[in-house]
Amino acid sequence: MLAKLMSFLLLGIVRFLTGSQARWYGCPPKAEQRIYFANHQSHADMVLIWAALPEELRSITRPIAAKDYWTKTPFRQWITTAVFNAVYVDRQATPARPVAPVAAEPTGAPATPSDADMAAAGGPDPSPEAPPRAPTPEELRSALPESDPLAPLVRALESGDSIVIFPEGTRGHGDEPQSFKSGLFKLAQMFPQVVLVPAWINNVQRVMPKGEVVPVPILCSVTFGAPIQLEAGEERRPFLDRARRAVIALREV
Repeated sequence: MLAKLMSFLLLGIVRFLTGSQARWYGCPPKAEQRIYFANHQSHADMVLIWAALPEELRSITRPIAAKDYWTKTPFRQWITTAVFNAVYVDRQATPARPVAPVAAEPTGAPATPSDADMAAAGGPDPSPEAPPRAPTPEELRSALPESDPLAPLVRALESGDSIVIFPEGTRGHGDEPQSFKSGLFKLAQMFPQVVLVPAWINNVQRVMPKGEVVPVPILCSVTFGAPIQLEAGEERRPFLDRARRAVIALREV
């Protein structure tokens, strides 16, 4: 009950200070499993995007929270756990165990006579070996060590939750997001069925500038764009650059 009351109170404060306008430009608000990925300029980003979501989506969407910052005091930890239902992440990366490609299983019955016999007799060349099979999403998830910063996000997605992430990893200070880190790409590989929705958070850094304690009332908005997906065979950097451009494009909408 206390958490619910605090949720209503925070929602009122955030909407009073920022307006927390949600602009659904490329997709409607829909109760499906999603990964929302947005630019990151303030610790208040998590709060603003939470407040901008409709109530039915807030209940199934978990923002990520930097563990070192949001557990610094008991009150912060209680807010992020009981009110936001946030997923804590450590900002120190631990390399995942490499997943070796799996050799493709042979298909069909063995040739008679053997390929080697036919080649020796001047027949057709032996069949080339099938290329290694790419690891499945399940294999990628099982190879992720529990100490990896992505592990809590993987558990949240496996349980059916939607999540909000900030692929820059740390707060930016320019007009455009910094280069995206690899987390979004890895999650897209592990959960190809989850919808990837870009979002642009506008003006929140002016509400709570770095180092300030008292927020300033400024009209803010969150613009949600058209979903993207990881294409077959798409490499990490081209995908991350494309995802970053999808976020930046919403700035002018």
